[in-house]
Amino acid sequence: MRTLSLVKAFFAPKTSLGEIDAESAAALLAAATDVALILDTDGIIRDRSFATEELAAELEGEKPWIGRPWLDTVTVESQAKIRALLRDAPSSDGSRTRHVNHPSEAGVDVPVLYSAMRVGGSKNIIACGRDLRTISTLQRRLLDAQQSMERDYSKLRHVETRYRLLFQMSPEPVMILDALTQRIVEANPAAAKLLGDFGGSQVSERSFTEIFAGESVLAVQALLAGMRVAARGEEVRARLADGEREVTVSASLFRQENATFFLVRLAAPAAAPAPVASPSDAGFLQLVAHTPDGFVMCSPDGAVLAANAAFLDMAELPTEEYARGERLDRWLGRPGVELDVLLANLKQRGSVRLFSTILRGEYGARLDVELSAAAIGAGETLRFGFAIRNVARRLASERRPVLDMPRSVEQLTELIGRVSLKDLVRESTDMIERLCIEAALEVTRDNRASAAEMLGLSRQSLYVKMRRYGLGDLDDTKE
Repeated sequence: MRTLSLVKAFFAPKTSLGEIDAESAAALLAAATDVALILDTDGIIRDRSFATEELAAELEGEKPWIGRPWLDTVTVESQAKIRALLRDAPSSDGSRTRHVNHPSEAGVDVPVLYSAMRVGGSKNIIACGRDLRTISTLQRRLLDAQQSMERDYSKLRHVETRYRLLFQMSPEPVMILDALTQRIVEANPAAAKLLGDFGGSQVSERSFTEIFAGESVLAVQALLAGMRVAARGEEVRARLADGEREVTVSASLFRQENATFFLVRLAAPAAAPAPVASPSDAGFLQLVAHTPDGFVMCSPDGAVLAANAAFLDMAELPTEEYARGERLDRWLGRPGVELDVLLANLKQRGSVRLFSTILRGEYGARLDVELSAAAIGAGETLRFGFAIRNVARRLASERRPVLDMPRSVEQLTELIGRVSLKDLVRESTDMIERLCIEAALEVTRDNRASAAEMLGLSRQSLYVKMRRYGLGDLDDTKE
């Protein structure tokens, strides 16, 4: 108790401070506190001092505190603390500090840390307050930072859960190796099922090279060594340790937590696709299955019946089962538009040649393709065959000729600065609209109903625009 009292009070205040008058005591209070209040025994504010004008404006606003009860200057939840301060003030040690909030004109409560005591023989109570806005702001920022970290951590947990679920459910054997020791750190269920139990140990406890036969170990080690140097390497074929099964090994290098790992995939060697059941010659069907161009056979409503490996690669599909039964426009052209036009032309003419469109892969890839199609059979045996060629790398000069641009393009650029932008835009829009209509009529071989559907117009709107631009024979009702 002696130590505590020495900490809280001066050793010899009468000697060291001397005689301090009221003005000196007031200046001392104003300098030592942010808020100083002089209250009577009823808790009415008789005088006050603020450290800054900004703090005074925020606390008092247009309602001066002098003459008002101290209770009326604080928020409802802080009134009990004010009563406790007034009750404990007459004691010799004064009241303990209390954190109270004052309503502010700005709308945000101002936190102040108060202590109150009665000095000397006076009946008045002195309340000293410390402005806690800076500390409150820091605490609020800390809370916001913690909440932001929690949200980020939650997102990371969700991402990790999704990728771990993908890793576990992947039908392809996948393993993660330590790049330094080449030991298996983790293997998904497909890998464990493929490799089985080696010597009674779990797959994740073994060296990666132990799962291969002796003659294949060097090839796998060369693959991993190449990945360390160049971060890429070719797939290699290797025989498993049982000597009966052969797999294709591919690897990727990645870093995590200052360590390097390999992501290794094991896949069975690609087998030739089974020929499509048909009375046609088996050799010819096998040739179609291996052609580098995509080939798809569809039913009259556009559902895929069979597809070769080239089409599966372009559509980013693992097996033919993923495509069978789906409409071809899931990947080809605009859904519900271009395929319907193609099917209508095939039913009417029996074939379509060099139709340019796009092919969308399952994972977002987009390819410029060119297709030709033919119809075989009739009635219930009617089938459509589509030969699809990837022309994404073809030079612009090798592509299908595009309609010649009118000379008005050059004329429009020459008019810049002499004609308003509104007029230029209107003329450019008319030119583009005419080109699109001409292109649609060419693609559909002047089938105006199909052209209108491809352009997203009604047939009557197409006729109006054709009449406007003087396109085609408007007396011809060919559809």
